[in-house]
Parts: sequence; structure tokens; C-alpha cells
Amino acid sequence: MNETKTATSALLNVWQKRPLIISGPCSAETEPQVLETAKQLAQTGKVDILRAGIWKPRTKPGMFEGVGAKGLPWLQKAKQETGLPVTVEVGTSKQVEDALTFEVDVLWIGARTTVNPFSVQEVADALRGVDIPVLIKNPINPDLELWAGAVERVARAGIKHIGLIHRGFSAFGVTDYRNAPMWHLAIEMKLRYPELLFINDPSHICGRRDILQETMQKAIDLDYDGLMVESHIDPDNAWSDARQQITPQRFAEILNQLIWRKEDVDSASYHAALEKLRQQINQLDDELITLLGKRMKLAEQIGLYKKEHQITILQTARWNEIMNRALKRGETLGLSKEFITRYFDAVHMESINHQKKVMDG
Repeated sequence: MNETKTATSALLNVWQKRPLIISGPCSAETEPQVLETAKQLAQTGKVDILRAGIWKPRTKPGMFEGVGAKGLPWLQKAKQETGLPVTVEVGTSKQVEDALTFEVDVLWIGARTTVNPFSVQEVADALRGVDIPVLIKNPINPDLELWAGAVERVARAGIKHIGLIHRGFSAFGVTDYRNAPMWHLAIEMKLRYPELLFINDPSHICGRRDILQETMQKAIDLDYDGLMVESHIDPDNAWSDARQQITPQRFAEILNQLIWRKEDVDSASYHAALEKLRQQINQLDDELITLLGKRMKLAEQIGLYKKEHQITILQTARWNEIMNRALKRGETLGLSKEFITRYFDAVHMESINHQKKVMDG
């Protein structure tokens, strides 16, 4: 059965559109809800693919886990009535089979599946011989190797059209987000796979609708290829994730308010000015590397003294002193506390490694 499933040229044209906009309810709840949401989204003229959760992997039993396969005909009907291709999340071979049976156009692998290589492999095996686009969400935990591993497994199954969805990562502590965006990890993944479609999912990052727009704008500013946003005809009464969903009309309003930036412009003066600034950055980067090299040489000298006097490498009081000085200085220069902390943590670990080599030598 799978061998007959082939991506149409019309679908591939949609897949190549930039920005690619995907929207729809977190969960398919009833046939009228799915059809009305699809119609309202289509009427905006801004949505390229309709999404809906059919199977919902929930943290605890007893929560709404989706209507299951009975919702697939609703999506099929929505596609017929609106012309919008449809996409659903799959996490098992049976779900893949059911989705293909009802002519789902695009599949996505969710964060709770990406985190498990066995589950990803099961989905990949079910996709062998199938020509269908597949989107892969980042794993729940901040582990790029799991995300990259999922890409490799799906690619080895013969899937030619693969995209990535950045939906944020679980993190300890209280933040403004449901799932911390950890933009630096997403950017690293984008740099690893520049040829892949890269989508931002602000709904799952934010977990609430009031900060959706600013997150969407940041994604656009970072040159993402598109957005996946949850929309519902009656968000406050949605059966799942009510706080993060918005109406199709509100979604259209936000899209109209976003500033859509481009990657480049055909302007000689722009390129000349940019090149001049980039050369200055290159020079400063060279100086930074040189200074870091000198700093590590000093760390090695300190390591020799510590070795001679049987002193531990880690000196907590000294490290706290360094961080406090750096944070105060960084603040006066407009550098964020988060950046200074990450940067000096990396410098500290490299310094420890250099001292360790000396101590072990």
C-alpha cells in the first residue's frame, strides 16, 4: 500500500513556498470544528497547510489523547472542501498506515517521539517506499544529537523531503515560556542542515497566546522558513492547550503585523557597507581568539603552581569573583547576563581542561 503514495507536484510546490504557513487546531475534536476551522483559515488566504492533532501523546493517562483515526475522514473532507493539504502527527507504524490510508499529505514526528530512537525507527520503517514530506520536531530535552539522529533515520528510509520544527525544549525553573526556545540550539541545528525546511512552532514555545506575536517575529528575524501556529474557532473552549490557541482571524491579523524580512537585497552600497563591518568583526574575532589563547597559557601556569602545592583545580571563591566582575562589566556594555554566563562558563571549562592536562602531566 505504501508504495503507491507519491507526493504530488502541487504539494511539492506548497512545500517549497517561503514563508510556509501551517495552522489548525491543536486537536481535531469534532467534524464541525475541523471543517469550520479549515474554512476560516482558508478564507484568510494566508495558510498553506492545515494541521490537526489526531493522536495526542499526553503526560498522564486520563487526559484527552485525541479522537484517534475516526478524525482522519474529517481532515480528508476539510481538504476536499478547502483545497488545503493536511498534516498530522504520527508516532507509531499503525498511525502512519492510517494517515496514508486517508491521504494525509504531510506527516510530522512529535517531540515525545523524537526523544525515543526506537519510536523514530518504527516510524521510519513504516515510511519505506513512501514519497511524502515529513517534518521532525525537536526532542523535548535539549539534545541536538537526538534531533539529528531522527533526521538521519528518516532520510535513510528514503524520505526525500524533510523539514524541521523548532517547538522549544523542556527546562527546569520558571520561565515566560511553556518550552524554553533556546534559540542558540535551534540556530545550530539550522546551520547543520541549511538545506532543510526550518519551521518555528511558537504555540508550543509560548504556551500562551499573549506572547505569540513577539516569538513569531523573532523567528522571522532569524530567517526561519515558516511557522506552525495552532488556531481554533473557539480557543477558550478547546479540548487541549486552550491557552496557546488563537482564532483564524486573529492569526491573520498577527501575520499582517509581522515584519517579513528578506535574507539579501540587490544593492551594491548595502553589500559594501556590510562587507566593511564584517571585516571589522573578523579582525575583532581574531583578536578574541588570540586573547583566549593567552588566557589559557596563564591558566596553565596557574596549573603548575597548583600541582606543585597540591591545590585543587576548582576554586569556587575565585570563580565567583570572576563572574561577578564579568557580569558588572558586561552590564555596562549592554551584554545580557545570559550571554556573559554562557560565555564565561565555556571559558572556565576550557581553563579547567588546560589545568587538568598540566596536573596530569
